[in-house]
Amino acid sequence: MPSATTSAPDSTRERILAAATAEFAQYGIAGARIERIAKAARTSKERLYAHFRGKEELYATVAARELTAVTEATRLDPLDLPGYAGRLHDHFAAHPERLRLMGWGRLELDGAAPASADDPVQAAMRHKTEQLRAAQRSGGLDPDWDPADILLFVSQLAMSWVGQSELLPTDEAERTAFLAARRAAVVQAVHRLFPATAS
Repeated sequence: MPSATTSAPDSTRERILAAATAEFAQYGIAGARIERIAKAARTSKERLYAHFRGKEELYATVAARELTAVTEATRLDPLDLPGYAGRLHDHFAAHPERLRLMGWGRLELDGAAPASADDPVQAAMRHKTEQLRAAQRSGGLDPDWDPADILLFVSQLAMSWVGQSELLPTDEAERTAFLAARRAAVVQAVHRLFPATAS
């Protein structure tokens, strides 16, 4: 059984990451404050900096974890892209703060520095485009499409409504029905572009 001494650093790190996730989702990278993150994590700024060198490294860690969570929750199936689009829609409709969190990174970091070879977003895209390319080689997807285009079009269609909170009905029942109809439209649109071939 691990002692309190050995488990404390991991616990502190997890609290920092949880607090940072909420902070970045609400305020973005520029608006986030280390002081607020440390306070919400019930630790000191000094302890936070012992785990992360700065705000950018902290955001990169949070974003990588979120990307992994999205990937695991939505599972790309190259032979059923309509189903994948539906899962993406569902995930971000249920977790709009995660869409905001990833959006802040695109807005604030885009062009700030060239993506490194181990950048998690680039790595995820490479892996997914390889899956799509393999499906094209096996005859499961139209080979005339560039896999990068397929991935972008499906993702953008899937998330087209979930980020439009100002257009959603305020009544909960109406909002649920509205989003269900939008989800059906997303799935149908992706099906027309990339029909499912999974048995």
